[in-house]
Amino acid sequence: MTDTFDDTTRARMASIEANWDERTPIHAASAFYDVAGRDPEDWFAAYEWADLGDLTGRDVLHLQCHLGTETVAFARRGARSVTGLDLSGAAVAEARRIAAARDAPVEYVRANVYDAAAALGDRRFDVVYTGKGALCYLPDLDRWAAVVAGLLRPGGLAYVVEFHPALTSLGLVPRDPRERELLLRNDMIGGRGAAELDATRTYTDGPALTAATTSYEWAHGLGEVVTALSGAGLRIRSLRESDELPWPRWPHMERTPQGWWRLPATAPKVPLFYALLAEASTSAPGRR
Repeated sequence: MTDTFDDTTRARMASIEANWDERTPIHAASAFYDVAGRDPEDWFAAYEWADLGDLTGRDVLHLQCHLGTETVAFARRGARSVTGLDLSGAAVAEARRIAAARDAPVEYVRANVYDAAAALGDRRFDVVYTGKGALCYLPDLDRWAAVVAGLLRPGGLAYVVEFHPALTSLGLVPRDPRERELLLRNDMIGGRGAAELDATRTYTDGPALTAATTSYEWAHGLGEVVTALSGAGLRIRSLRESDELPWPRWPHMERTPQGWWRLPATAPKVPLFYALLAEASTSAPGRR
């Protein structure tokens, strides 16, 4: 499906791919990901496993999986098969290495998410999972939702766990670690098209990028995500909003008893994550 996008959008997606190729070795070596030491299940909230239910005997697909640090958790949870798909060839290679080191039976496929159906040989899955920080790299959510729906078996689950638009729009004011006030800095809903970013610094510890330093992002409001999935024929089963993150976005965040992070109790409670569970119709024609 990527060949149906205009030349400008395809060029932007190529820039994103190159940027993530260069980020990959930095991320793999970072303390942020700690690929050798961090338990893969630490990246998940308890409510994610509650929403997904027992994975025993189910086929799981993780879209935009990057290093696969979360993907291997599905295998540990008893899934019959686990597949990760990512745009970056460097990330897929590193994900395969990480899975092998953990003796995790995960298959990784390199492809743009819009080309997932062809790349996966028209296979269908019981669960399609995506997150966290993935949707901002997608120019068209309606096309994405159609891809997700097409990858599901009848009765299958789509699970989107993402940064809440409130989180991505907030920033410290001024940009000083001694300050605690947050201000709206970025769009909370879409409509402006692609934002060109200086992506010289990535979000982990480690050195700066030197070559593929331009990337693009698209803002997507929560309503846009819900509407896209329902428009693709999926039934929304639940939508959770959470004020916790698996890492400290701002220096004044405090650790929770579960090991995640939230703003201090004196700060306003704002949603930082959301988890949207949707289900494919049980009457849809199925494939293997």
